[in-house]
Amino acid sequence: MEQASEKTQPNQPVKRLDPRLYQIASLSTLLLYGLVWLHFDVSVLQIAITLGTAILTQYAGTRLCNLPSFDPRSPLISALSLCLLLRTDNLAVAALAAFIAIASKFVICWNDKHLFNPTNLALVVMLACGFGWISPGQWGQIAWFGFLIACLGSLVVTRAARADVTLAFLGFYVGLLITRAIWLGDPLTIPFHQIESGALLIFAFFMISDPKTTPDSRAGRIIYALIVALAALYVQFGLFHPNGPLWGLIACAALVPLLDRLLPGSRYDWSKPSTGQSSATRDNPVLAPLSVGSLSLHQQRRFS
Repeated sequence: MEQASEKTQPNQPVKRLDPRLYQIASLSTLLLYGLVWLHFDVSVLQIAITLGTAILTQYAGTRLCNLPSFDPRSPLISALSLCLLLRTDNLAVAALAAFIAIASKFVICWNDKHLFNPTNLALVVMLACGFGWISPGQWGQIAWFGFLIACLGSLVVTRAARADVTLAFLGFYVGLLITRAIWLGDPLTIPFHQIESGALLIFAFFMISDPKTTPDSRAGRIIYALIVALAALYVQFGLFHPNGPLWGLIACAALVPLLDRLLPGSRYDWSKPSTGQSSATRDNPVLAPLSVGSLSLHQQRRFS
């Protein structure tokens, strides 16, 4: 009995799987479903080039920045998201998008934190240059498929402790769409039809919820979700431009450092997912950062 009690240590922390593994599994499932059942307009060769370019770019960045180890999980997430959303007839464009997405993490940074969501930046650049497009109708209007995306995404963001920003964005975005319809006297079928988009759910559950490019504190994330929703609706109905959430997110990305300064929270760590509320000493300048090789621990986490 004594030996059994010694082996059982209830106070020992339970090791959790990296949330990125759930993201990779979910996005892979969605992509496979789209290829087999929905016949997505994306070739296996384009998928291979997108994934390969993302992995190679991450590896090159790892070597150039002297990181202690190569981690393919984050670039896989970005590449799978590009495969799901970006449509192009040019394989070079697919490779360029993957390169921009991953390289931006190493180049466009602020306070050891990459500024833009990699997938969001790559998509906006491709759309702005006219190199590709996004087809919201590729998902169809099947309610249960949207529910499947929501369930998989909910699992992901809950594991990543960022469910708040996803739910806040969807609440604000859908609420404002319904309010606008009521104000204009439109039937509610119009906003309900507008939100029946797999691309919107992927944006909400897999893009705006990125722990590395959202504010550190919960209050900051909720405010950020509101601002992005307002910007997305302005782009969509004020500028009459499609893909409002993508443009809204890229336009609001520069506000994250300001929100982090005004509403500080603990920096996100993939190995210990948290909501950002537990630490009172975030980025304490008195405490010297831990170092491995030539980069601090905070700097290494920036590229993941």
